Amino acid sequence: MRILLCNKFYYRRGGDCIYTLELERLLRQHGHDVAIYAMQYPDNLPTPWQDYFPSEASFSIGPKMVKALLRPLGTSEVKEGFERLIQDFKPDVIHLGNIHSQLSPIIAETAHAKGIRIVWTLHDYKLLCPRYDCMQPNGLVCEECFSHQQATMTSRVNAPNPNACLKHHCIKGNLVASLIGWAEMKKWNRDRLTRITDTWICPSRFMLQKMVQGGFPNEKLIHLCNFIDVEKCLMDGYSQREDYYCYVGRLSHEKGIETLIDAASNLPYRLIIIGDGPLKKQLNEKIQQLSCQDRIQLAGQKNWEQIKPLVGHARMLVIPSEWYENNPLSILEAKCLGTPILGARIGGIPELINPISGAEFLDDVDGDLFIPRDVADLTRKINSLWTRPFDYDQIAKKSQQQFSAETYYGNLMNLYSPS
Repeated sequence: MRILLCNKFYYRRGGDCIYTLELERLLRQHGHDVAIYAMQYPDNLPTPWQDYFPSEASFSIGPKMVKALLRPLGTSEVKEGFERLIQDFKPDVIHLGNIHSQLSPIIAETAHAKGIRIVWTLHDYKLLCPRYDCMQPNGLVCEECFSHQQATMTSRVNAPNPNACLKHHCIKGNLVASLIGWAEMKKWNRDRLTRITDTWICPSRFMLQKMVQGGFPNEKLIHLCNFIDVEKCLMDGYSQREDYYCYVGRLSHEKGIETLIDAASNLPYRLIIIGDGPLKKQLNEKIQQLSCQDRIQLAGQKNWEQIKPLVGHARMLVIPSEWYENNPLSILEAKCLGTPILGARIGGIPELINPISGAEFLDDVDGDLFIPRDVADLTRKINSLWTRPFDYDQIAKKSQQQFSAETYYGNLMNLYSPS
């Protein structure tokens, strides 16, 4: 089968990019011909398909900014390069990832017009929310764009507010940026996208429910949990644990990292924070002010070879997110290393954890959940998990079966070639 993968970046930038690279590797292992379509970018991996890519567009001030302002609505440069690639590669299936803004759904529309099957993996909520994450600039969760409760004379009805992005200046707190996001959502609306897409893959049941809530047809949505390369998680044993716990991820407000530090400052245990982001300086100052630098370590960005032993020997991984997380790869990786998860009860996180209160058998417990933003509840749960015994080997074994690439591949083939 000839499969064309589309994602706006082609290097290990974030979860969507990692998914694309791992999917490319998986498909090639099974003998498929795979081509790539992305935007030209200095960090991209080399590929024979890069001559088809549209030029780089950037929202930073400069000559590339004009392209960035026009690109979300679909431009001839993107469409023409994509048409040339389709003509030369002749794909059987086009699998989309994160394509908005730098590529845009014009590529889906172009392929659909040629009768090519479109499968689209959703990594965020862009089809429902102009700023991707269902949050307002104040950090609060928001669903106004697709499911806003409004009062009528007789009752309350579910009536989306299509202008919410403009009202709240949702994108970067800026009216111009929000206007672009609003125009993008108006052009690539639900009905238009539904006509040109055969199947949307929702990595979490939560995302599938939100898509249905936003009016997308249930028959075109399928839940399929993400996969990882479980081979990279293999260890001689999983029971050796040391006296610290971990956070792995971006240092930004929506990730709840400030809530975690507030909780950790009340505890005697050592916390290792792995990652980088806009809050790095602020968090370092906070740790100094709380006088807990002896217990909380900002370890910075790490590669997998550095992350593996840190997470693999931790008592637990904490996911304190305050936004609608979809299907975090960090949870999949940690569980495949046998590490229990303490996650916020929000978005798709609860689907990936068998908590103490909900497990049918005690042997199935692989973590617990806490109330998002609740420092007291998070503190209690860290204390509880710290002293609780776990079958780390069993957590790893079950997770490696559940999240394996081969399990994913079989399900994906059914979507590529439906009976």
